Amino acid sequence: MTATTDVRVRPSRSSAVPAVRRARRTRPVPQRGPNLVLGAGRLSRTLALAALAVMALIWLLPMAWAVLTSFKSEQDASDPAHWFWPQGGFTLDGFRTVIERGDLPLWMLNSFLISAAVTALTVAVSALAGYAFSRTLFRGRRWLFTVTTLSILVPPQLLIVPWFQQMLTLDLVDTYAAVILPQTVAPVMVFILKKHFDTLPRELEEAARLDGAGHARIFWSVMLPLSRPMLAAVSIFVFIGAWNNFLWPFVSTSDPSLMTLPVGITSVKDAYGVQYAQTMASAVLAALPLVLAFVFFQRHIVKSVATTGLGGQ
Repeated sequence: MTATTDVRVRPSRSSAVPAVRRARRTRPVPQRGPNLVLGAGRLSRTLALAALAVMALIWLLPMAWAVLTSFKSEQDASDPAHWFWPQGGFTLDGFRTVIERGDLPLWMLNSFLISAAVTALTVAVSALAGYAFSRTLFRGRRWLFTVTTLSILVPPQLLIVPWFQQMLTLDLVDTYAAVILPQTVAPVMVFILKKHFDTLPRELEEAARLDGAGHARIFWSVMLPLSRPMLAAVSIFVFIGAWNNFLWPFVSTSDPSLMTLPVGITSVKDAYGVQYAQTMASAVLAALPLVLAFVFFQRHIVKSVATTGLGGQ
């Protein structure tokens, strides 16, 4: 019996160095993403920035006009000869009239409470429904999801009468529940979250099942933490929609103590026709909370909209 020896030949330092150098020279250069401007030249970038500046100016002109009109007197607001600089100077009479004739703090509080409740309930219901459509199997699942998707095409204005009849039947008219509950039905958010859950890796769900987790545990401990950016984006859109909603709060309530901000500012009227300064002041006051929220949480809002799924963690 002959003994065999395992002889390993180590490469010499002189032969290893050229190999490393060749690998470094042949290493692929990372490719940059596509350029977002019209081209790589200076003229192309200038034209692209000029086009963006023109579009931004067109978008900002209505808001600038509204803010400018809100600081004018009623006489100067209706005078086309002094459309930019008012003859009597800028004034706060429009804001003062709106605040004195209405209950602005109460309206803002109602808007915040209703919008926050609508956002919380809508996100909870939509996330549960989206998870059920994405990760569970039950009879009639495809038909139910088809109906949910088709309901996106139904304008909310067509549901005003059925909603109001339901509130009358449940004796909820002139209550916070009447304003909140119908707004929690958001088929488009169910569709968005369902498609988002479809993109999450199923290996994580299978690993959780091996540890004995059920649907509730998987949804709470696996799906929701991976979906924070998407849930944040959905919450932002729902909150803005609920804050700006005028028609349903106007129809479902007649109690002045339940008025939201969009409904309340329309009650500030004058007997002398259209008051442009007061109307624009009301619009500025209604949009001011959303503008402040965007200024303070701009980075989080952009991140929540721009990133979804695992890429945003």
